[in-house]
Amino acid sequence: MTDIAHATKHVSRPAFKASPALAANLQAVLVDLTDLHLQGKQAHWNIVGPNFRDLHLALDEVVDAARDFADTVAERMRALYALPDGRSSTVSLNTSLAEFPAGEVLTSEAIDLIVDSLYRTAGTARRVHDEVDAEDPTSADILHTILERLEQLAWMIDAENRNATSSEPRPVNG
Repeated sequence: MTDIAHATKHVSRPAFKASPALAANLQAVLVDLTDLHLQGKQAHWNIVGPNFRDLHLALDEVVDAARDFADTVAERMRALYALPDGRSSTVSLNTSLAEFPAGEVLTSEAIDLIVDSLYRTAGTARRVHDEVDAEDPTSADILHTILERLEQLAWMIDAENRNATSSEPRPVNG
């Protein structure tokens, strides 16, 4: 019996295929989104302190957004014949996010940490945006959606630690 999959060679002829630069830029966003998802879960499981429940629920939103966006970016990469790499070793070696601490974390500290990670992830999307847009406006549109939601989440979560008229948003480190 002949294996039908090997009987003839399949040839695809996509109208557009990602360049190595586009693939690398989307991969950078994928890595940070994957790490953001993991950090959100780590924080979700280990926060303690004032406003626990509100932050616990807000972290679910971060996790859901990061996971959904990572899937969208990875599937876009595949649609463009690029290969996404979401392996833990790849993520840990290439993330732009600072490592989230182990163990229990006070809610106020977790807010600062997760907001920093949200802004770093958004920063990666902003850093690669123009180059992505020049090659593939459709992928840039995905980055717009990611930026809109991550920056909204960062603002909303950061507000927990701010004082009206007496605190300024903190610049992202690095």
